[in-house]
Amino acid sequence: SAFKKDGIEELRKEILKHFDEGEPFYDTEIYADSTVREMSAEIIREKILRLLDREIPHGTAVEIEKMDETGDVTKITAVIYCEKASHKPIIIGKKGEAIKRIGSYARKDIEKLLDTQVYLELWVKVREDWRNKGTALKELGFVKEK
Repeated sequence: SAFKKDGIEELRKEILKHFDEGEPFYDTEIYADSTVREMSAEIIREKILRLLDREIPHGTAVEIEKMDETGDVTKITAVIYCEKASHKPIIIGKKGEAIKRIGSYARKDIEKLLDTQVYLELWVKVREDWRNKGTALKELGFVKEK
C-alpha cells in the first residue's frame, strides 16, 4: 500500500517501462523560466512579506535597478516600491532595522542562488496605485509579454 510504502519501488519500475524518454523541452542548463534578476527580486519581496507579516499589505514590488556580476562580489541595487507614503517608514523600520533585516536575509538567499558573495543595496520608493496600472505591472515583471 502507498500508505505503508509497500511495493512502491516495484510499481514505479513497472510504470517507467511504459514510457520512452523524450527530447528535453529546455536546454539542460536552464532550471527556471525566470532570470536571475527576477528571482533575486522575488527573494527580496518574499523577505518583505515574511518579515513584515501583517504590518504591510502585499502592495510591494521589487525592481532590480543594477546588477554587476563582474569581480568577486555581485553588486545589486534594488528598489522596493510601496503604494502609500505611510508604508515607507514601516518597510524602513525604526533606525532602519526592518530594511536591514530584509536585506540581510535576502542577501543570504541570493548568495545561495548565485553561489557568490553579494553586496545588496535596497531603496524604498512610493509608487502610488502601481497595482492598478498595466504599464507598472509590466515594468515590474508581474505581467510577462508573450
